[in-house]
Amino acid sequence: MLLSHGGEPLRTADPAARWTAEQVLALAPDEASRRAGSRLGTAGAWSGCGCDGSGAVWGRCRGSDSRPYQTVVDTTGPACTCTCPSRKFPCKHALGLLLVWASGASALPTGEVPDWADAWLTSRRDPAAATPGRGEPGAGGAPATGPADPAAARRRAERRAGRISDGAQELEQRLADLVRGGLAAVDQPGYTLWEETAARMVDAQAPGLAARVRELGSVPASGPGWPARLLEECALLHLLDTAWLGIDRLPEPLAATVRTRVGLTAPAEGPPVRDHWLVLAQYDTPDGRVVTRRIWLYGRDSGRTALLLSYGAAGRSPGPALPVGATIDAEITPHPGAGQLRAELGGQFGAPSPGGTLPPGGSTAAAIRAYGDALRDDPWLDTWPVTLRDVIPVPSGTGWQLADAAGDTALPVAPAALSRPGLWKLVALSGGSPVTVFGECGHRGFEPLTAWPTDTGPDTDTEARAGAGRGSGDLETPSGAVLLI
Repeated sequence: MLLSHGGEPLRTADPAARWTAEQVLALAPDEASRRAGSRLGTAGAWSGCGCDGSGAVWGRCRGSDSRPYQTVVDTTGPACTCTCPSRKFPCKHALGLLLVWASGASALPTGEVPDWADAWLTSRRDPAAATPGRGEPGAGGAPATGPADPAAARRRAERRAGRISDGAQELEQRLADLVRGGLAAVDQPGYTLWEETAARMVDAQAPGLAARVRELGSVPASGPGWPARLLEECALLHLLDTAWLGIDRLPEPLAATVRTRVGLTAPAEGPPVRDHWLVLAQYDTPDGRVVTRRIWLYGRDSGRTALLLSYGAAGRSPGPALPVGATIDAEITPHPGAGQLRAELGGQFGAPSPGGTLPPGGSTAAAIRAYGDALRDDPWLDTWPVTLRDVIPVPSGTGWQLADAAGDTALPVAPAALSRPGLWKLVALSGGSPVTVFGECGHRGFEPLTAWPTDTGPDTDTEARAGAGRGSGDLETPSGAVLLI
């Protein structure tokens, strides 16, 4: 099982920097894995274990099987493999082995990689060597090629675009009927328009439209003022429909955004961007049987913010997982689209290092302007990543807000964040003093994800505290950050 994919890391001559226990536990897919991994984080649970200077860690752990489970971790990925039957990424054995490695050289000495571990490491770091002849003319494998029949692929794409257009026209008619008949009807028991319409959009191969239709179904149960919110969401859906039906007249960046919003996936393209990326936050969001993992990165040299998205279905954890609070020297390749931040993680160069350069912050007014600017490029954008500098969490009516310490503006905390323990961690970290906060700013308010004491400074390399993402517990790591959800 792999925690990362795309691009292969390079072996380094210098010994890989050992992580902290907190950074290891930040990789855990859930609280149960964290507890189980912690129980295996002692040298007594392992045999035949060791590490080398290139970032490889290996060991055998006795389990329920008659033979010990063999676990190998490549910390430059990070990536791992284990002979246990677990479908979690990483499994408890990988977490336990990393905890032993993090505890110091005396617990996990440096040695020569055994054959059973070297086979996987070689296949990961040098796929061509592990599968000779693949993709090489004259060596028993066919060269890499594009689609076998480009014309057929083009016809399939045209047929799907036609089905999406038919679905968008049908959706436009249903929205018009809804507004003409009045919104009050949607709050009646047995109202089934949303389910029927979403199913029609699935038939039209427009999963993006189907998802937005399903979201409309939850608005009437969202509390007072729902008719106005429903009308707003219907207007955004109408805008997306008309944008798709007139996509040929849109500038290409906006057209790429529209294609993505209706559910047409596009591969990452463009020149890779290599930088030292600070892992700002990581959290998982369940949606039915699928779990979406979001990882926010900040580039030290480029000043760029990037979002890594991965998905897990049928009980599998999404990947990749990255140690929160660490910095990775890596390449990313951006996805197309106006205002899109999504990127794919490519080659990594060396092991992750603790700490890093924090993103610069601004005022709450600047955060609102940044979100407004992003909406010009993507009107369907729910949130935008921003860093608030020198803000103080203060109560406001039934909620909370982040107020500028040196100004008279404030940004409300999103309602979804009010019931989470991360809000109280933020209040405790501040203690009435200014803090720096990274999070997502949107029309519902600001959702804090990570916070730093202001004395760490947003432009300094820190070696203080940090933690884990949503559902990761109250952890701290040496990056100076306290992650809040």
